[in-house]
Amino acid sequence: MENISRKKFITATALAAVGLPFGFGALAKSLPKEELVGFSPQSLEKIKVSIFSKHLHWLNYDDMAALAAELGFDGVDLTVRPDGHVAPARVTDDLPKAVEAIEKAGLKVYSIVTNIKTAHEKDTEPILKAASALGIKYYRTAWFNYDKTISVQANIKAINKQFSDLATINKKYGIHGSYQNHSGDLFGASQWDLWLGLDGLDPGFIGCQYDVRHATTEGADTWPVTLDLLKAFIKTINLKDFCWDKKDGKWQVKSVPLGEGMVDFERYFTLLKQYHISCPLSLHCEYPLGGAEDGARKLSISREAFATAVKTDLNKLRGWLAGHDL
Repeated sequence: MENISRKKFITATALAAVGLPFGFGALAKSLPKEELVGFSPQSLEKIKVSIFSKHLHWLNYDDMAALAAELGFDGVDLTVRPDGHVAPARVTDDLPKAVEAIEKAGLKVYSIVTNIKTAHEKDTEPILKAASALGIKYYRTAWFNYDKTISVQANIKAINKQFSDLATINKKYGIHGSYQNHSGDLFGASQWDLWLGLDGLDPGFIGCQYDVRHATTEGADTWPVTLDLLKAFIKTINLKDFCWDKKDGKWQVKSVPLGEGMVDFERYFTLLKQYHISCPLSLHCEYPLGGAEDGARKLSISREAFATAVKTDLNKLRGWLAGHDL
């Protein structure tokens, strides 16, 4: 039997488990590009921190930008989706206005959050074209549901094609599409399925927005494995914290401010440094925040209370990043 590395053995086993071509001869064809030819780490610039604009839906473009700058963010992770800051139908007119306001405040739009699922939807190309023209390099896709009428293997195969088509149009516009690993029964929650769905595709144009909170929810002790697995595809990240809370006899996820929950941020940032992952970061504040956590258009708390909570999170995050030279 040919000599194989432990990593390749584990990979082949994983492929077999979901019904993909097995055998170490087939393995070379099944591995993503970075496993075959190596990959260049991203530029080790300091991580730029943006606020997820969902939390600022109660503000117009100018006021949103002013508050983000006041709090000390580097940018705004802008919602370009139904009920977002920019409606897809108005992206050509409104995205430049939003970006102008943000840049006037001294910040940047490193990434946007979309509801894009396929390359062929009517809003996909207008959004990517408008974003590209404004120098935006990254966008987050929509989440995908598993089609329960077909097998998991068939779902992964279909989504691989879906990602491939997105990568093609992304390349046309020089933009990267990132799929967020979100806990639950969504595609990508386990992260192994996401890696398989990205099989053979160019990490420069399609990949993962890694969410360590959701990864921890799905695998409290195993998320470092999937971080390693997906590292070449990670071009944006987001950050938040949680704990498990028992309510009415049932355990459920409870969002909390950074550092008050279960996410092992010390280990996470150590691994980001080790893997040379230095990419745009979006801060999510999903704990009770007067409705801002859910994208409310009107808050039940004061502007000052909102700002104090978010600033506390940002200061903690800045401390972690500085401590890890990120």
